[in-house]
Amino acid sequence: MRRTSARFKLASAVAVTAAVTTVAGLTAATGSASEPSGATPLAVGSPTGFGAGTTGGAGGETVSVSSADELIEAANSDGALEIEVNGTISVDEMVRVSSDKSIVGAGSGATIQGGGLNIADADNVIVQNLVFADSNDDGINVQYSTNVWIDHNDFTNPNDGALDIKRASTDITVSWNHTYDSDKNMLLGHDDGNGGEDIGKLNVTYHHNWFDGVNQRNPRVRFGDPVHVYNNYYNDIGSYGVASTEDAGVLVEANYFENTDDPFHLGEADSGPGSIEARDNHFVDSGEGEAGGSVSGIPYSYTPDPAADVKSIVTGGAGVGQL
Repeated sequence: MRRTSARFKLASAVAVTAAVTTVAGLTAATGSASEPSGATPLAVGSPTGFGAGTTGGAGGETVSVSSADELIEAANSDGALEIEVNGTISVDEMVRVSSDKSIVGAGSGATIQGGGLNIADADNVIVQNLVFADSNDDGINVQYSTNVWIDHNDFTNPNDGALDIKRASTDITVSWNHTYDSDKNMLLGHDDGNGGEDIGKLNVTYHHNWFDGVNQRNPRVRFGDPVHVYNNYYNDIGSYGVASTEDAGVLVEANYFENTDDPFHLGEADSGPGSIEARDNHFVDSGEGEAGGSVSGIPYSYTPDPAADVKSIVTGGAGVGQL
């Protein structure tokens, strides 16, 4: 079901008696003794699936950023930090994100334009309520990282992928995002020859995302087993929805496919086949998909929405401004 949560509180509203301190060269608000900074995390809700338990920068100071220099400094600083993004920030590079960070957009218009975020060699990161537009590379790249939650973002017109996850990354949830005007949308596992690093990793949950007229890789999976793709809405997909390759195991469950000739299949291009178990999906003017092989069991509890209800649930709740 769509989550309903109170909107996050801005750092400036934590306490009337707020004092000013400096964190990584940035101005941060610290609350009074009765309500210290970090008492109310910026990120709303909590992740379901493989990324469960991710807390990001909760407990750290809260800083507000509105320029590229401020974002770069805060995202790659040491220690726990909650970063509130205001307005449109134009960057010309992939901004590195270190461990224990929450990066959350304020309101419905916070945008990272022209570049993206590189979550590299990090643990415990949340990215929420941001628009990623016109990146010259990926919108978000995740590599050698664990415990990541990518939630309620918009991705549009990346030069490469909207969201790529690779190089032994694992324990990740991708939820309630809206992707559009994207070709190579979401890649999981970057290369057929990287099994030495990736086998036993790349466990990712994709749920309640809106794949809106995108072309392919929704996701395209190598090696990860299990990968859980449930309660997503696919409409007007150009090439294909989900591809399982290189011995991956993907559970494709209770999704809504509309105007999608190829909802899911085994193998892709030169990559050998993986496995897909298809369960309780809903098809409207779409193909039936190709399933086969065995998939490891999902190791967490969850309750999927009925597939026939997913279109209305997801279009009403996915993307920026829908927390």
